[in-house]
Amino acid sequence: MLGRDKTRLPDASQALPGRDRPIDISGEHHVTGHSIVPPFPPHSEELVLGMGCFWGAERLFWSLPGVYATAAGYADGITPNPTYEEVCSGMTGHAEVVRIIYDPTVIGTPELLRLFWESHDPTQGMRQGNDLGTQYRSVILTTSPAQRQLVEQSRDEYARALQASGNGTITTEIHDLETFYYAEEYHQQYLSKNPAGYCGLRGTGVSCPIF
Repeated sequence: MLGRDKTRLPDASQALPGRDRPIDISGEHHVTGHSIVPPFPPHSEELVLGMGCFWGAERLFWSLPGVYATAAGYADGITPNPTYEEVCSGMTGHAEVVRIIYDPTVIGTPELLRLFWESHDPTQGMRQGNDLGTQYRSVILTTSPAQRQLVEQSRDEYARALQASGNGTITTEIHDLETFYYAEEYHQQYLSKNPAGYCGLRGTGVSCPIF
């Protein structure tokens, strides 16, 4: 791995083997006290977003009306049940992501997507600001066909807004969610436990004209 390009995703033959056992976590949200593990309230929806370091990204969403729970984790990679150190090595394929469980009768998917697009720079490829590596890529992982349609529409709307303001091309990946792996306990709601901790989120300054 010495000298390996941190902006290049590994293939299945290169990825770390991982483990069968999930990482142990308490399952309790440090801010709301709600459970961050299933089962969730009936009729909840789930959206998983990657926008750089998951510490600041999670804080964006946990206090929104209608958001039941958030959790930091890893997704869109190869290695089962990866650790933070493994993800940071670039050899698992995962992105740092935030799992959002929300009541769609209180807050809609478009509102979540607007905050996503406006709160980071989705044109930077395998990085976010000074954070360089595949784990920091911009990604949206959907959990239903209807949600996927909204996500793709929002991307197209924001791409036009970015182009009109002289910004670059969106590099955000959009996939169906396969597996979400919880990050270690100390990462969960990190900026609630460590208010002066690092947050690298920086938007483009361009408003999202979604819907």
